[in-house]
Amino acid sequence: MAAAGSLERSFVELSGTERERPRRFREFTVCGVGTTNPVAGTVKYSESAGGFFYVESGKLLSVTRNRFIHWKISADILELVEESLDLNLLNNAVRLKFQNCNILPGGVYVSETQNHVIILILTNQTVHRLLLPHPSRMYRNELVIESQMQSIFTDIGKVDFRDPCNYQLIPTVPGLCPNSTTSAAWLSSDGEALFALPSASGGIFVLKLPPHDISGIVSIVELKQSSVMQRLLTGWMPTAIRGDQGPSDRALSLAVHCVEHDAFIFALCQDHKLRMWSYKDQMCLMIADMLEYVPVNKDLRLTAGTGHKLRLAYSPSMGLYLGIYMHAPKRGQFCIFQLVSTENNRYSLDHISSLFTSQETLIDFALTSTDIWALWHDVENQTIVKYINFEHNVAGQWNPVFMQPLPEEEIVIRDDQDPREMYLRSLFTPGRFINAALCKALQIFCRGTERNLDLSWSELKKEVTLAVESELQGSVTEYEFSREAFRNLQQEFWCKFYACCLQYQEALSQPLALHLNPHTNMVCLLKKGYLSFLVPSSLVDHLYLLSDENLVTEDETTISDDVDVARDVICLIKCLRLIGESVTMDMSVMMEMSCYNLQSPEKAAEQILEDLITNDVENVMEDICSKLQEIRNPVHAIGLLIREMDYETEVEMEKGFNSAQPLNVRMNLSQLYGSSSAGCIVCRGVYRIASTRFLICRDLLILQQLLMRLGDAVILGAGQLFQAQQDLLHRTAPLLLSYYLIKWGSQCLATDVPVDTLESNLQHLSVLELTDSGTLMTNKFWPSNPGCLFLECLMGNCQYVQLQDYIQLLHPWCQVNVGSCRFMLGRCYLVTGEGQKALECFCQAASEVGKEEFLDRLIRSEDGDIVSSPRLQYYDKVLRLLDVVGLPELVIQLATSAITEAGDDWKSQATLRTCIFKHHLDLGHNSQAYEALTQIPDSSRQLDCLRQLVVVLCERSQLQDLVEFPYVNLHNEVVAIIESRARAVDLMTHNYYELLYAFHIYRHNYRKAGTVMFEYGMRLGREVRTLRGLEKQGNCYLAAINCLRLIRPEYAWIVQPASGAVYDRPGASPKRNHDGECTAAPTNRQIEILELEDLEKECSLARIRLTLAQHDPSAVAVAGSSSAEEMVALLVQAGLFDTAISLCQTFKLPLTPVFEGLAFKCIKLQFGGEAAQAEAWAWLAANQLSSVITTKESSATDEAWRLLSTYLDRYKVQNNLYHHCVINKLLSHGVPLPNWLINSYKKVDAAELLRLYLNYDLLEEAVDLVSEYVDAVLGKGHQYFGIELSQKILDKLEDYQQKVDKATRDLLYRRNL
Repeated sequence: MAAAGSLERSFVELSGTERERPRRFREFTVCGVGTTNPVAGTVKYSESAGGFFYVESGKLLSVTRNRFIHWKISADILELVEESLDLNLLNNAVRLKFQNCNILPGGVYVSETQNHVIILILTNQTVHRLLLPHPSRMYRNELVIESQMQSIFTDIGKVDFRDPCNYQLIPTVPGLCPNSTTSAAWLSSDGEALFALPSASGGIFVLKLPPHDISGIVSIVELKQSSVMQRLLTGWMPTAIRGDQGPSDRALSLAVHCVEHDAFIFALCQDHKLRMWSYKDQMCLMIADMLEYVPVNKDLRLTAGTGHKLRLAYSPSMGLYLGIYMHAPKRGQFCIFQLVSTENNRYSLDHISSLFTSQETLIDFALTSTDIWALWHDVENQTIVKYINFEHNVAGQWNPVFMQPLPEEEIVIRDDQDPREMYLRSLFTPGRFINAALCKALQIFCRGTERNLDLSWSELKKEVTLAVESELQGSVTEYEFSREAFRNLQQEFWCKFYACCLQYQEALSQPLALHLNPHTNMVCLLKKGYLSFLVPSSLVDHLYLLSDENLVTEDETTISDDVDVARDVICLIKCLRLIGESVTMDMSVMMEMSCYNLQSPEKAAEQILEDLITNDVENVMEDICSKLQEIRNPVHAIGLLIREMDYETEVEMEKGFNSAQPLNVRMNLSQLYGSSSAGCIVCRGVYRIASTRFLICRDLLILQQLLMRLGDAVILGAGQLFQAQQDLLHRTAPLLLSYYLIKWGSQCLATDVPVDTLESNLQHLSVLELTDSGTLMTNKFWPSNPGCLFLECLMGNCQYVQLQDYIQLLHPWCQVNVGSCRFMLGRCYLVTGEGQKALECFCQAASEVGKEEFLDRLIRSEDGDIVSSPRLQYYDKVLRLLDVVGLPELVIQLATSAITEAGDDWKSQATLRTCIFKHHLDLGHNSQAYEALTQIPDSSRQLDCLRQLVVVLCERSQLQDLVEFPYVNLHNEVVAIIESRARAVDLMTHNYYELLYAFHIYRHNYRKAGTVMFEYGMRLGREVRTLRGLEKQGNCYLAAINCLRLIRPEYAWIVQPASGAVYDRPGASPKRNHDGECTAAPTNRQIEILELEDLEKECSLARIRLTLAQHDPSAVAVAGSSSAEEMVALLVQAGLFDTAISLCQTFKLPLTPVFEGLAFKCIKLQFGGEAAQAEAWAWLAANQLSSVITTKESSATDEAWRLLSTYLDRYKVQNNLYHHCVINKLLSHGVPLPNWLINSYKKVDAAELLRLYLNYDLLEEAVDLVSEYVDAVLGKGHQYFGIELSQKILDKLEDYQQKVDKATRDLLYRRNL
């Protein structure tokens, strides 16, 4: 069968309808201005159809690749559809209704220019031109990456159908045939639209519309038979002989071939003559009598021709071919001619071939430069399509097209089957019924009930079930039914609905036309309700499906170069056909169920053979045995057949696309056959092939069982029995199972997937980094081939249930891709929530890494670097997948298993143990996480994990575990991490300092604990300017003091922590000065030792800060980091003089600021108003006066002076400094000194008081003071100055005073004289 690869002897039909919603037509009405209502009795045209292919539809990089237009005409309705096999076209279906007009059969013609697609339409009253954009102008980007595009019909609603430039009434002219069924239209090289209609006199009327972008007038000309030839014939030949009386010359079929600046119009007329006209010269160039090529033409010559058809085919290399069908009762003939031009503009026909057919009714035929395709209806109204090469054929033998049969008329339902389930399965099995047939049947069955018929396949199934069940319930009149009676009633209603569906399916399956694309060899069959495609079948399928009479005449050389081998194969096929015809439905179901239930196909074949022999009434077994006798070498013939069907043994071709090709080429190729229509066609094609091959393998398996039973050396040949039993039989069974699996997969329905599931699946696939191999080879879908694209496709599209079923059917007998299947099954289990099963599958797949293509692609890294062994790379991918899915327990289990695989690879060990640590930590397994951390061999990874452990446990407030872990050989690292975190994060949000304190306390390192808490307190005062921060600061200092008190006195000290700017915070930016330069860190910072006394002072200062903040909240912002001197000023300002004095005494500071501040407050109160008086009571109450008098006789001012007096009496120093500063403050503000202050200071330092009076120019007060002092010295009031005098001194002073008095009187007396 070496020639089988190039041989395409027969075709099979594949339905092109999609399963989902019916096609949505946008409807428009074309109003014909000037048209008249159709008159009763007007000819009703039959339905017709046609198609158009783009010129560049066969070019690989064209935007019109695999793109075409087809249409259907029914009376006044024109349905236009644009299809693409590569992209999904939007708004691609329109329905035009022509008012008052009927469209002529075949009256639609499509042409394309560089910028436009032009549709020419002829009705019985009008002609139309529709101007639409060309696809290449709608999408100018060379790189088409979308999966869908707009159709050329998208903006058809903007077309003005009544534009006089593109619409014209057919004028009423004498001789125009009123009931013509043929026409022609074309576009001239100048852009003119020309429409040809036959005249009753044998001529042709041509109506011309000017180019769409040039104004002009509409013209009409009649091509009459007035050429020189016609005049010569008329001049000397009698009319009876000429046979040109009136209507007999009328054209039955028209065709146009455009040449440069001219158009040849061919007309096949009722008089059986072919006429060729030149539109440019308006003359008939040639007349050829077709009856000359008909063997028996006497009867035909006397009758007017009917049913003749004409087709043209042009080949740039071979020229123009004419295909003419001559219809005669009960027979027909195809004549193929080639147009030959001679000198002086003369033309003739070169007869190529005549082909005869016995079929009755020709619906349509198509012509290419090599073949004729014909479509018939036979006497039983069955569709027949055949084709033939008109130059190279064997005795005029037509090649068959195996049509898709209609669904079976009756459904056999066993007693153990549910009628509803069986009918629904038959109605909704892909490829049996089209959506439109089911919708129409539903509408009729519901007796015109309004229903929404724009339904998806699943929605339609629900509607059908509801409708039939409703009808069933409505017919029930009794309350009780026996099960059998209800079953019969149920089967009756479902059978009724099924029959209705069958009628509509048959009606919509009526063929209308053939559509051929010579550029792509695509053949379509345009039917009333849908479109089907004709695809070539392989040699094996061709031989098995061929009828007996055609099999007899089959060319043996196409099977094998060895004639004996070819005859053996044909005899073998005949035996298989006999077996296939004898196999009953039950036997067929038995084989399929054995495949589905994973039972042995050999045993099923043996059982079927037993049943065939037992029930062999017609002696079929004898016929088979006799034909086996004719096979010279059955083993070789069977092996040849098996090799032909086994894709595993096919020659490997180039895989995928060349990566060196440009991006636009690769992107374009990736969209080849990417539309939903193409996907549907491919799926049905695969099913058709698999179904046929399954039957062949089944019959072959039964035949081999028969050969084994016979065991006749005459049949098998000496020594061949063992080979047949051991080799062929065991090769056929997997082949049968493979085709069953493909057949099952092509019929398996996809599941609708939610968007979020698709997005999750894409995320999982991105983790796996799977890349599409881009291979389009058919054998890549073969179950036992290395690639598993079909499985990948199911996985990529979230069809997990179907994937599980597929692998289940594949697993027992196919030992290829075992690891890949286990991996994908694991993916299915992940989705269904069966994690342990998934893990088991992933572990089983690990053993196949490095042996299978899919697993190799799975572990392939993008950069190509191999960092570890393949199996470890596989584990890494699976671990990442499990991590993304969110299954940490499974990650831990798989990573633990993978550690044994890592061996001495310390990097992989570190990666796996880090993975184990991470997921233990995520699960809250703190002890296991710590244990995994200690086993990480990489120090940098270990440090990272340790840092993560600290942070996570802190965030979870699981501090006890964090503190109590032993941290063997990791103590310093832990401390460094916690210190780093403590200095880097917000103090009030995280408690890393407290954690570090607990850490050191747990290990009895009290000095470290004290240092930590002291640093914590320092930072709180500097960074946390809140009352809560000051409270925590005091507690921190207390904790630090407690720590030092637990240490022996000689060791009770700590090192002063550095200021915040000196800390090396990880990731901190360098500090800069105002010029932008980096400031240098201090290099010789002096170390300061703090003892217990220093800490107690800081604690006291912290308590005072808190006191100030509680009294005056506005001071919180500055109190935290203030020194003792600054705090004294703040306390004095707030009026907390007792506290200020206490602070000064603690830090041994002078009380001068306190007395000055209190004196100033007294001054303010002295001259302040009532508001100041009221405010003063607050701070007065905060100081411990001996007794606060709040009567009307006592004011806040009095109490302030009294407080000042109390302090002066209480806190005395050498030189009476405080009195001096108070008096100095009062005098500097011009405030008179209160008597109590003067009296108080006179007692301690009268001289300094005098000096102050003199400094402030208070002379009178100074004189009074001196006078009083002199009196005091003289003994008068000496107690006010603190002067103590003896009696002797007093006596002397008295005597001295007497002398002074006497001297004074004497002086005054002398002055008076």
